[in-house]
Amino acid sequence: MTLEEMTADMAKRVADNGAIDGKVVKFDFGADGQITIDGSSDPSVVNNDNGDADCTVTVDKDMFESIAAGEENAQMAFMSGKLKVDGDMGIAMQLGSLLG
Repeated sequence: MTLEEMTADMAKRVADNGAIDGKVVKFDFGADGQITIDGSSDPSVVNNDNGDADCTVTVDKDMFESIAAGEENAQMAFMSGKLKVDGDMGIAMQLGSLLG
């Protein structure tokens, strides 16, 4: 899946489930880019900007796809070091509604 397809999928998930109100979350895929969800906007904005975030989730693009598809468990990926969280851990805990 391309970054553009992943971004469109995340935009649909945010439209269906809402974002983390008032917070900015960034999924950082390293050299593969990033997806940013700006919940401080109304409506929420999903794009590929690399700005500041309240919570940054660093994860390999393939692992992110597996988590979003329900093939991998985000908590297990975190515990095994395949997914890292920088910033507000409380926000990260709320991301299950977007990824599940």
